[in-house]
Amino acid sequence: MAKFTFNMPDVGEGVAEAEVVEWHVAVGDTIGEDQHLVDVMTDKATIDIESPVDGKVLEVAGEVGDTIAVGSMLLVIEVEGEVHDDVEEENEAAAEADAPEPAPTPAPAPKDEDIEERIEVENPDPSDADDAMEADPKPAPKQPVGKKSDESSQKVLASPAVRKRAKDLGVDLAQVKPAEDGRVRHGDLDQFIAYNSGGGFSPAGGAREDEAIKVIGLRKRIAQNMSAAKRNIPHFTYVEECDVTELERMRADLNSARGNKPKLTMLPLLITAICKLIPQFPMINARYDDEANVVTRHGAVHLGMATQTDNGLMVPVIRDAQARNLWQLANEIGRLAEAARDGSAKSDELSGSTLTVTSLGPLGGVATTPVINRPEVAIIGPNRMIERPMYVTGPDGHERIEKRKLMNISISCDHRVVDGYDAASFIQEVKKLIETPVLLLSD
Repeated sequence: MAKFTFNMPDVGEGVAEAEVVEWHVAVGDTIGEDQHLVDVMTDKATIDIESPVDGKVLEVAGEVGDTIAVGSMLLVIEVEGEVHDDVEEENEAAAEADAPEPAPTPAPAPKDEDIEERIEVENPDPSDADDAMEADPKPAPKQPVGKKSDESSQKVLASPAVRKRAKDLGVDLAQVKPAEDGRVRHGDLDQFIAYNSGGGFSPAGGAREDEAIKVIGLRKRIAQNMSAAKRNIPHFTYVEECDVTELERMRADLNSARGNKPKLTMLPLLITAICKLIPQFPMINARYDDEANVVTRHGAVHLGMATQTDNGLMVPVIRDAQARNLWQLANEIGRLAEAARDGSAKSDELSGSTLTVTSLGPLGGVATTPVINRPEVAIIGPNRMIERPMYVTGPDGHERIEKRKLMNISISCDHRVVDGYDAASFIQEVKKLIETPVLLLSD
């Protein structure tokens, strides 16, 4: 028998360390070559680490939430005979990796359960005027909690974190009704537990037990980035009301004749308006390096979309949004949103944004104050669309009351770089474009 020390491998792309998100083995376990050992998270992605050898686990490095440097010990494995040369070479290469410090992943972060801070991207395949928006989660039918069926739970679509939490709580995921996409999320699990426990209003009047949840993985990075954004950036928010009645009519007309093109939501139209105006307002599409005291005004619009996933907030990026037409934008929005949610998004698709758009969907309320995606200097948030009577001047010059579709647009800016007048002027020009939507399609 021999002891083999398996070091944290070099996962590339300048990553120097990774955080342990979930162990799949424990001390004493017998493992096989290529067996899934542990999930680790870098600042770019979650990575599965597999065993290079057969053997027995003697030691593991750290607990969930601990950070392991590339090249340092990850596991000690007892193996039969000698370790193959190729395995040793890989291990030595990892130990000698000299990766630079990772760049922080930008993204203001909401708590997944907190509706007021939850940030969503528009649904790429909507069916009504609020196409971009998620449906309100509905509680699942009352079911007894605690009955488990491992076989049925395995057939349910859910992230590893949701599965582990359900297992710890003794909940059969097959009994939990997902709010959308057939995938069970933490919010669905919360609804199920609250409904079946009486939501805290049990006949006996007993309160639910406190639950301590360790902040790890993407949630930890979101918390760090959000804190850094609020700590370092002097935010201000400007909100303007827009009449989107004509924009919605044009969108319906375009969709009725789209053929095999993707269905248009509000988001591609808003992005088109933003991109048309950036040359006039270059200070909006910028990044501020506050250590070097340099503001870079970008010529291209690499537009980030704040997207809620099972694991937390991610910001996939539409490269060169200014060069894409409405249909190309709609296609890219759908592709990137799906990649972020199913975990297939590449690291370069989750970084490098110069301006971010975020939406709370149907939960958007009257107005929002979005948190800037540092080191960007602005973030734009369309709010919920509502219908309301308004005074409208007719062709005869007389005023009359009509039912109109209205939507507020919020913009939060870094006051070190963007003045209030500039932000207000920019949103006023956006308002003109979306209230006269034919201008969106003109050169």
